[in-house]
Amino acid sequence: MRRFYCTAGAGMEELLAEEVQQKLCATQVEQIPGRVFFCCDADLYTVTQLKSAERLFLLLSKAEPISLPKNPAKTAAVVKQRVVGAPEIWKQTLLIWKDLQEELQCSQQRGHKRRRKDEDVEEEEESLTVADESTHSLTSSSHLTKRQHEVDKSCQHTPSFRVCCRCSGVIARSYTSQRLSRIIGMAIKEHLGWKVDLRDPVLEVNVYLSDDHCVVGIPLLKHPLASRSYMKHHGLRSTIAWAMTSLCPKQLNNCVILDPMCGVGAVLLEAAQEYSNAVFLGMDTDTSQLQKAAENLKASGMEGRVQLLRSSAMEIPLSDGAVDAVLCDVPFGRKFSCSSDMSTALPHLLREMERVICVGGHLVLLLSLQLSAQLKKTICTHKHNHHLNSSDTNNAHNDPSNTHNDCTDTPKTLMFNKSTSETSNTPLLLSSLQARRTHKVSLGSTDAFIHTYTKIQTQAHSELAPK
Repeated sequence: MRRFYCTAGAGMEELLAEEVQQKLCATQVEQIPGRVFFCCDADLYTVTQLKSAERLFLLLSKAEPISLPKNPAKTAAVVKQRVVGAPEIWKQTLLIWKDLQEELQCSQQRGHKRRRKDEDVEEEEESLTVADESTHSLTSSSHLTKRQHEVDKSCQHTPSFRVCCRCSGVIARSYTSQRLSRIIGMAIKEHLGWKVDLRDPVLEVNVYLSDDHCVVGIPLLKHPLASRSYMKHHGLRSTIAWAMTSLCPKQLNNCVILDPMCGVGAVLLEAAQEYSNAVFLGMDTDTSQLQKAAENLKASGMEGRVQLLRSSAMEIPLSDGAVDAVLCDVPFGRKFSCSSDMSTALPHLLREMERVICVGGHLVLLLSLQLSAQLKKTICTHKHNHHLNSSDTNNAHNDPSNTHNDCTDTPKTLMFNKSTSETSNTPLLLSSLQARRTHKVSLGSTDAFIHTYTKIQTQAHSELAPK
């Protein structure tokens, strides 16, 4: 059993903890803000398939928080004792890290051989020469083993390294991360004899110091897990797109899934990676976005499983109850805004999405704080249904932020006012949509909420159902 940890965006820690338990059968799972620790004996390639993590590390040590004196000389001594610690632990961790690198290289080579077989079939069809194939194979094999040769050569003697330190709380008031990185780097050099290389080291030592923890680890990959190789054009952050799929109340295999505002297809691609037997449909009004989505589909090999259609989410060209789930990142912010006023359009969007979802199907929405507040104004519990026309209906319920990570005990229904073109001010009630969960996540510069709903059978649906 090897001890790992992953970094995660704010709000993703709980989902990551659940994922490592389900996919890796991990034990000793522990989560702190921004990090999840776990033990598992899964092969490294399987570990690298985690979808909710940002970066993957081999854990070197996790200890109680440290207190650093303001005197630099005394600080160096504390760092050597509390952060660096016993050289034997570093030597053992280095050996485990090297074994994991070799394990990952073997997985990459097996994957390369499988790809080569597919390429060989295409090359035969195109009548390419055997000489060309051999040259390409030798070049690719050389590329795969170059990094491992560098690691082996360095680890036979003393590895080169650099330190990346992040600090918060009391320590951050006295020391900058750059200054602490230098102090820790000097302590490792003196205590272990490793070589400092700030440009292209074999190892990177990551240190996290806060008021609650002192964590030291070594990254296992140069690139973040969150950087999807199959995304040629980036839209919504891949971990958040995956979270929307993960928070859907039921498994999506053998289902029809719609994203009526798909953009470059990030949400559909994440869902398609998880569910091999589902059918996916993406819609958007922007031709350039659909073109990028098509290119992403081609790069990911999902062309045959995801269908794209130019259409408006305000008038979805599908029959009632045609899909099992709707997953939608409703545009907001400067980067992903659209020409429509989402606050005004949201009620109509909800009505269309609800219409095309079958009974028992699900709706998953990613909304900004402002749109979540707008959604709050359209939510009421069953016991308040007879007060829908009262002036204080919109103030009778809690803010979505107060339901963070909580499943609702009392089902809620969505209601909204008729459009301004209609003369009546009587609110319309979407009694078929019941709230299941609201989960707060961070998008970097801003926060957002993932709302999940389930469509239930209502009297109106019963009357419309064929007898």
